[in-house]
Amino acid sequence: MEFSKPKKIFIVDDDTMLTEALTDYLTRTVPHKVRAFDTGEECLQYLSENPDIIILDYYLNRVHKEAANGIEILQTIKKYNPETHIVMLSSQDHFGIAVQTIQKGAEQYVIKDEKAFEKIAAIINEI
Repeated sequence: MEFSKPKKIFIVDDDTMLTEALTDYLTRTVPHKVRAFDTGEECLQYLSENPDIIILDYYLNRVHKEAANGIEILQTIKKYNPETHIVMLSSQDHFGIAVQTIQKGAEQYVIKDEKAFEKIAAIINEI
C-alpha cells in the first residue's frame, strides 16, 4: 500500500481505548496529527484548526448522557466546515443508519469490526 502525506485527523468517540488504539494505528506508519475527543461538543470547539478528516462515532452519549449524538455533531460540522471529510464509525450494522449518515454529509460509514482500522486508513489514504 502506498501511504499518503500526513493529515490532521480528529477522532470523536467516547471509547477511550478505541481512540488510543486507532490513534496508534494511524500514526504508526504515517505521522498523522491526531486529536481525540470524548464528545462532539469538545470537537466542535477545535473546528477552527480545520482538520482534514473527522472520524465520528454514531453514539457519543454512553459516558456523558447529555452529549449530542453523532448525527447532531455531523450536521453541525457540515454547517460550519462543509469541506471537512467525515467518516462515521459505529457498531450499528444497520443499512438505514448508514444511509442516514451519508444523507447528512458523511462520506463513509465504517462498522466497528476487526477490519475497521484498515478501512479507515485506506479512506484517509484516498483523501
